[in-house]
Amino acid sequence: MKENENARNFTEDDPDDIRVTVNLDDGTDIECAIMTIFEAYDQDYIVLVPVDENDEPIEEGEVFIYRYFEDEDGNASLENIQDDEEYERVSECFDELLDEQMFDELP
Repeated sequence: MKENENARNFTEDDPDDIRVTVNLDDGTDIECAIMTIFEAYDQDYIVLVPVDENDEPIEEGEVFIYRYFEDEDGNASLENIQDDEEYERVSECFDELLDEQMFDELP
């Protein structure tokens, strides 16, 4: 596993800040902000945060994690993580990334 040095964080001030519309299993669409893209176990993953019309998180702590791919032209695509073990491993990597960011922000 590679450490999270390849993580790309997106903030409100980022000019490349984009929104992703996620189609949920119940047929509803939800708009999400990109929190980060990181590599774990030789695969890129994207973390999305559901946001309202004011770009505020809808529910504290709710995120969606997907496999992330880019084709040779830079077009992005997402894929559901079907395997529970993979999801647990990736979730742990994301938690470590959050812990590292919190540690780096300490005075």
